Amino acid sequence: MNRPPLLLAGHGTRDPAGVAAFSAFTARLQASFAPQGIAVAGGFIELSAPPLRDAVTELTGQGHRRVVAVPLVLSAASHAKSDIPAALARERARHPGLEWSYGRPLGPHPVLLDLLAARIAEQAEAAAGGPPPAVLLVARGSTDPDANAEVCKTARLLWEGRGYAFAETAFVSLASPDVPAGLERCRLLGASRVIVASYFLFPGILPDRIAAQARSYGEAHPDVDVRCTQILGDSNELAALVAERYHEALAGDIRMNCDVCAYRTALPGFEHRVGAAQRPHAHPHDDGHVHVH
Repeated sequence: MNRPPLLLAGHGTRDPAGVAAFSAFTARLQASFAPQGIAVAGGFIELSAPPLRDAVTELTGQGHRRVVAVPLVLSAASHAKSDIPAALARERARHPGLEWSYGRPLGPHPVLLDLLAARIAEQAEAAAGGPPPAVLLVARGSTDPDANAEVCKTARLLWEGRGYAFAETAFVSLASPDVPAGLERCRLLGASRVIVASYFLFPGILPDRIAAQARSYGEAHPDVDVRCTQILGDSNELAALVAERYHEALAGDIRMNCDVCAYRTALPGFEHRVGAAQRPHAHPHDDGHVHVH
């Protein structure tokens, strides 16, 4: 037990396919970390089982007293900044002596950009011919402007050096523009082909909503060829990125972006958050509460 285990912290989903994908990804990491003698367990902070507390109990039951937690989220929004750390703090109270190091969110990262580009290429090849497509990157929105800005940054990085007509950004929840508005912007900018890139790790209700809204817009605007990608999905590339985050946290080199965090920087309209206490909303399985988005 010289090397602390990897604890995967997921958000959770009501979609059984999303839960199954998370479990398969956990199994992939268990297989890849096993030769190094590193245990792996994973759980969710809300909406679905297994809860994070069960994963921690599994690891402490094996004798571990230090874990490295990696949040399986794409940007540093409230789940990464508040909710998962709060869940980990509760586990430390349940397991006296437990220590944990915390990794940074997965994105933005070249691995994710390459996976997005591969998903876009699948749709572009399915409709070969015609002008280069515009890309609409769609992610979960946030009330944290820094997290939303990271998605916009990802869209720009995705566009750079690739043959897309242009790249725009939209959000499926909590922030604007929404998917129809993003598609309308692409149309007004002259796009006759738009590929909606679903910026999600695993299946779920929100990726399904993106696909439905993209399909509905395309049916209402037959002059625009609208296609939607698959989610990023369980893969060796994604597993390698999680391993990278694990080793960063283990070495204490997490390089968290705090320059434009609303809790440190007075952003217009968010000045009241500077120095404010973190107040994660209570929704984990361990209090029996069911949170509905």
